[in-house]
Amino acid sequence: MNYVLGLDMGGTNSVLGIVDAEGKVVARTSIKTQDYSQIETYIDALYLAAEPIIREVGGIANIRGIGAGVPNGNFYTGCIQQAMNLPWHGVVPFAELMSKRFGLPCRITNDANAAAMGEMRYGVAREMKDFIMITLGTGVGSGIVIDGKLVYGHDGFAGELGHTCADYTDAARPCNCGKKGCLEAYASATGVARTAKEIVSSSAKDTLLRQLPIDHITSKDVFDAAEKGDEVAKQIFDYTGTILGRSLADFVAFSAPEAIILFGGLCKSGHWILDPVVRALNDNVLPLWRGKVKVLFSGLNEADAAVLGAAALVE
Repeated sequence: MNYVLGLDMGGTNSVLGIVDAEGKVVARTSIKTQDYSQIETYIDALYLAAEPIIREVGGIANIRGIGAGVPNGNFYTGCIQQAMNLPWHGVVPFAELMSKRFGLPCRITNDANAAAMGEMRYGVAREMKDFIMITLGTGVGSGIVIDGKLVYGHDGFAGELGHTCADYTDAARPCNCGKKGCLEAYASATGVARTAKEIVSSSAKDTLLRQLPIDHITSKDVFDAAEKGDEVAKQIFDYTGTILGRSLADFVAFSAPEAIILFGGLCKSGHWILDPVVRALNDNVLPLWRGKVKVLFSGLNEADAAVLGAAALVE
């Protein structure tokens, strides 16, 4: 029993990896999260996708258990509760259903917490005891580590920093959670696309983005345009990074982290997102922390971080 299954469930894709005792992902597979309207059919599809990679390591007898990083995953109860970016709503007893289908013990945590665990064990946070992981994907997630321990809070849901308010004005964007003005509505890959749509449709400025169907512009399109010198694309990243950096300044005030680590698809935008984030953070943080808190990109590739962190749940 030298292997563990680690699941990284995102709002778009679910990646399942087999992790060995040295912390190496030796095999992986994936399915589309949104393709399954029922949790049972999703787990069946996950099981079928996992069968070939499990055979690669000698069969299920060599697997100790399953660790899963899932949106709104409650470490204490094993349930997914009120997840906004998943097809299944309400309270889903995910760990129990996975255990029954796979015949293995299963533990879950928030997907961003899993990414933080992976970073702490294998990435740029290896020597850190105090840091915040911010995941910038379909939504904005976070994992808070204080004194070397993940913060779960009283009910298992501490660290929903993506649903702190970044805009209190009447024009604040609605968020999938039902609130208005959440950081997630601005600083996620989806938020970048929304900003692009708003700016392109309301401005007469010349931009490469105008060549694309306005409802199908992605954060990758904005990055590509910025790389070609497009001023509107640069404006979009500056707007996004400024909002995120201001929120990070607030987060620093309550946990005084050594670093804030950014993880997820939006990080592929590189300096276009990082530069305004760092500037806005240091412009808005209390003077005693100005210039002291590092802002780093994850040291692990996007798939491995959460898979490794999820696998670390299995004892």
